Amino acid sequence: MIPAKNPYRKLVLVCQNQREGDLNCCMKRKAGELYPKLKEAIKAQFSDVRVSRTGCLGNCGTGPTVVIMPDDVWLGEVGEGGIAEILEKLEK
Repeated sequence: MIPAKNPYRKLVLVCQNQREGDLNCCMKRKAGELYPKLKEAIKAQFSDVRVSRTGCLGNCGTGPTVVIMPDDVWLGEVGEGGIAEILEKLEK
């Protein structure tokens, strides 16, 4: 194993976990619709921020969950209306 270069200043994780039955999960709370909109908005403003889909982040009851790393900022109940606030957080 060798060290790999990190070309990004920040990494934004968007939970895309799907659970069976009546169990809460981010995908049932429109995370699938959020991801492409958030990615497009971030890509338009930042070249040094990566947006990635992720599996379960353990906050199914308050999804969709978005995490900004390395800042360790966890956001719940994120909808399209929260994209502008996420962009502000990425400026810091």
